[in-house]
Amino acid sequence: MTNIHAILASMTLEEKVGQLFVARRPQDDTEALKAITDYPLGGFTLYACDYEHRTPEDIRALMASYREAAKLNPFIAVDCEGGRVVRASKFPAFRETNFKSPRDLFAEGGYERIDADTREKCEFLRDLGVNFNYAPVLDLSGNPECFIYDRTFSHDPDATAIYAGTVVTAMNDCKMVGSIKHFPGYGDNVDTHTSIAHDDRTMEQFMTCDLKPFIAGIEAGAPIVMIAHNMVSCMDPDIPASLSPSVHTLLREDLGFDGVIMTDSLDMNAITLYTGDRASAVQAVLSGNDLLCCSTYWKQVPAVLDAVREGVISEERINESVLRVLKLKAEFGII
Repeated sequence: MTNIHAILASMTLEEKVGQLFVARRPQDDTEALKAITDYPLGGFTLYACDYEHRTPEDIRALMASYREAAKLNPFIAVDCEGGRVVRASKFPAFRETNFKSPRDLFAEGGYERIDADTREKCEFLRDLGVNFNYAPVLDLSGNPECFIYDRTFSHDPDATAIYAGTVVTAMNDCKMVGSIKHFPGYGDNVDTHTSIAHDDRTMEQFMTCDLKPFIAGIEAGAPIVMIAHNMVSCMDPDIPASLSPSVHTLLREDLGFDGVIMTDSLDMNAITLYTGDRASAVQAVLSGNDLLCCSTYWKQVPAVLDAVREGVISEERINESVLRVLKLKAEFGII
């Protein structure tokens, strides 16, 4: 069994802070290798353009180079939800057909088809060196006009709760890290990639509807909960959920989640419009996040380091999150 406490004791402050970041992979291959070693990052997120014009052999070699360069094996993450949001499978060099959306899969063969597809997807990704899939989406939507609709399984919380347990169990069986998202439930709100979203639903609505799938996912053993950037008035009317201590308290204390809490991308407009020029990663750590998803790692990592050195963030707070990240990496065979 990997001794994560011994690993933590051997790490510098720079290595500890770097482990909290899963960054957008730089487009330049040399720059990517430099980022892994210089910052040093906990992992990379790959997008479709990282697969386009490459072969599976190219990707395997590239991922191997990151593992070789890193002191601790990195997360290699993708969004492969199926349907509209996929990365590698949209290119024929990697797969003849794209992975289907959860709604289409269920129509074909119910939860058994969902389970089989999840396992096939895990095998496909692992073969390419990917160890982390940002899935499943547990948001609810019944409005086809809404941004999130075609990424959701259903508008029915009970059906989505079964879906959550099915996918989380299959991913855990396959040793593929997953993140249930977007807590506490995106709803039919505007796209936080481009705007600040205000959600005025009541706590009763969340408890009887949107939170049900997340509770099921947590009970099934979800290793990560990814938090949305919506401003949820009944939880915290002033701060995006991903940066709100109140939302993290709900997740930790009320729902009993003891795994890794992760932000959605800190470079989305819902965050940059809120924080302005301030580095959002500092507030993200202070509010209780363990993993920070971002593109501007060269700005965010030094900001967190400075905050620790200045006493704004305690090193104990950093250690708490690093231990969760190391435990997760050990449990899934990454380190």
